[in-house]
Amino acid sequence: MAVNHYENFPVASLLMPAHLRPAVTAIYAFARSADDIADEGDAAPPERLAALAAYARQLDLIEQGQPGEGPIFTRLQQVIAQYQLPLQPFRDLLSAFSQDVVTTRYARYDDLLDYCRRSANPVGTLMLHLYGQADAANLRDSDAICSALQLINFWQDVAIDWQKQRIYLPLEDLERFDVSPQDIQQARVDRRWQQLMQFEVERARALMLSGAPLARRLPGRIGWELRLVVQGGLRILERIEAVGGDVFQQRPKLGKPDWLLIGWRGLTR
Repeated sequence: MAVNHYENFPVASLLMPAHLRPAVTAIYAFARSADDIADEGDAAPPERLAALAAYARQLDLIEQGQPGEGPIFTRLQQVIAQYQLPLQPFRDLLSAFSQDVVTTRYARYDDLLDYCRRSANPVGTLMLHLYGQADAANLRDSDAICSALQLINFWQDVAIDWQKQRIYLPLEDLERFDVSPQDIQQARVDRRWQQLMQFEVERARALMLSGAPLARRLPGRIGWELRLVVQGGLRILERIEAVGGDVFQQRPKLGKPDWLLIGWRGLTR
């Protein structure tokens, strides 16, 4: 799943086999720290890009069989070697984080999906490799689930992203529903905004459901974990719908009653 979704699905991580947790921790440390370089602190864009380029050089060292520098890359190198993980997903993550430094708008939905391909899908790809389940069909459905999770996070965080001067809603969709960036700035929730958000919710739901069969195909704990992830994402979409798309007054998120419902749906759907 996307790095910045991880906090949305803490229950699912409890189902992960203990022997895989150190590897997942190493991957998460890489991704989280790189994401923080792109998003946190007061560094200027050139400094952020330079720091991310330094991460990319560390991946080059790992590919060349040379030791990584620092604890993050030392551990990551061990995990990559142990599980024969591909390096491209790590490079894709860095590409997406670098894009966050310089890109604040997305003209088309396809542009946003390309960003999701690099910001979200790599984590699902790496998880499948850890579990030894990375065949073509599984990777395809994992991509759909991960991209849907990323989109759901964007719809949750419209107000938060605006504070960073970012709009992830495709501009072509804003134009289609006659919504302007000023409407977002003013937190205007009217019929146009509600129609836009319903459109985006339905699109993310369809994408999630297209990948959901993966949760039934995967065996054991990974299958159960993914069922909770899928149901968690779908539940957030229901939360957005329940407030009529008003993600400005309060960020739709999951509480204890939601997790009870998610668990039940994971068992029965």
